[in-house]
Amino acid sequence: MISVIIPTCNRAGFLEQAIASVVDQTLACGEILVVDDGSTDATSEVVRQISEGSKVPPIRYLYQENKGASAARNKGVVEARYDLLSFLDSDDRWAPQKLEMQLQAMERQPQYLISHTREIWYRRGVRVNQKKKHAPPHGEIFKRALRMCVVGMSTVMARRELFTRYGLFDEEMLCCEDYDLWLRVSRKAEFLLVDEALTLKDGGRPDQLSVLHRLGMDTWRIRSLCHLLENAPLTSEQYTQALAELERKCRIYGKGCIKHGRVEEGRRYLALPGQFRFEG
Repeated sequence: MISVIIPTCNRAGFLEQAIASVVDQTLACGEILVVDDGSTDATSEVVRQISEGSKVPPIRYLYQENKGASAARNKGVVEARYDLLSFLDSDDRWAPQKLEMQLQAMERQPQYLISHTREIWYRRGVRVNQKKKHAPPHGEIFKRALRMCVVGMSTVMARRELFTRYGLFDEEMLCCEDYDLWLRVSRKAEFLLVDEALTLKDGGRPDQLSVLHRLGMDTWRIRSLCHLLENAPLTSEQYTQALAELERKCRIYGKGCIKHGRVEEGRRYLALPGQFRFEG
């Protein structure tokens, strides 16, 4: 049985198609958890109407005061009834066979705690081609995951054990919380890629976190790398790779700050990597 977790905040206009893509799966999940992160629109009414029209799978509506996407996902993980957890952002949707194909892959290879799929991208309704660097990786992904988030949140199916071992999403991260968690996981665990485009994403809207925080996203990735270097047990090779990526990100961001007149901030970021040294 699979619990599907849909965090949402003021996305009533998209939520119906997201839920419909779960209801229409060729393999029915055990439950859908809609975690409402403080919406002020018609989200609760949309969920109520959908719930009344479809009893299978059962839809559970969980409300919380606005705390961010990390807290909403964490609430879903804690409240979910089943061992397998799938995540779907409320403005994304799935191909009909997504859960069935992903479950079959994880049953064939039970050593994996997490799997993900390929994606089809749209920008304002028009399909766009992905660059080679966006191709999702299989197996040991730590080095790839350092540079950018290479695991789409809406593609993920994970066993509950993953969160027991590696922790939940960092609720202090306003964005890049998935980047942060995949780094913590991938230093130890391998990722199973289901090599099919089973997740559909529509981007380019001003309400998306990647747009709202686009000017400061590098600072959140830098913060995540600093926490990783300070707290996570890393091999010497992983430490070297993480520090090299921190230096690269700090160099780009620091020089950008100086170029735009924020000299003190830029110098602080340029000096930041110098405080780290592998202790063995």
